[in-house]
Amino acid sequence: MATLLILAPYGVFASLMLVSSATVSLFAAAAVSLAVIAHDVLCGRSVKMLGAGSAILFAGLGACLALTHHVWSSSAVKLAVDAGILAIALASLAIGKPFTLQYAREMSDAKTAQLPDFLTANYVITWAWALAIVLMMTANALVIYVPGLPLWTGLAIAFAARTTAIYFTRWYPEYRKAKSAAAGIS
Repeated sequence: MATLLILAPYGVFASLMLVSSATVSLFAAAAVSLAVIAHDVLCGRSVKMLGAGSAILFAGLGACLALTHHVWSSSAVKLAVDAGILAIALASLAIGKPFTLQYAREMSDAKTAQLPDFLTANYVITWAWALAIVLMMTANALVIYVPGLPLWTGLAIAFAARTTAIYFTRWYPEYRKAKSAAAGIS
């Protein structure tokens, strides 16, 4: 459920980009981001760096398009969104607070959150997401700059990168737990 809420703004954005304007898609994604933030606050959870950054990113890009009346290609808008999300991920790493850490702390018990491997695992997972975002950006850039490249190629690369990051996010903490348990037994 948490993963669905985290990814909801991006799903709304990507879905609406298929049937609506970039401006509508961006503002709808900003609204969903704000709704997810409101849900977290109402449930007693913290406002997340990724959620707040995404709301600002979507609203800012939407306002830029609405006020300037520039028409960007679908791939250019997606590239701008991915660049913004990458900036959020890299900034979170640079300040020593990987964006996944806020989510992980809320989904883990206090004992687990105090383990030394906990922070390390969140750095690794955030780097995995950064790599996935770079792959999605590359896919969008290829669609823009390689004439004749089918749109589905970029979509397939982006889908594979995102799906791999989701599975890695679920798998890696369990791997670390098993590895730590095995080290404690020997």
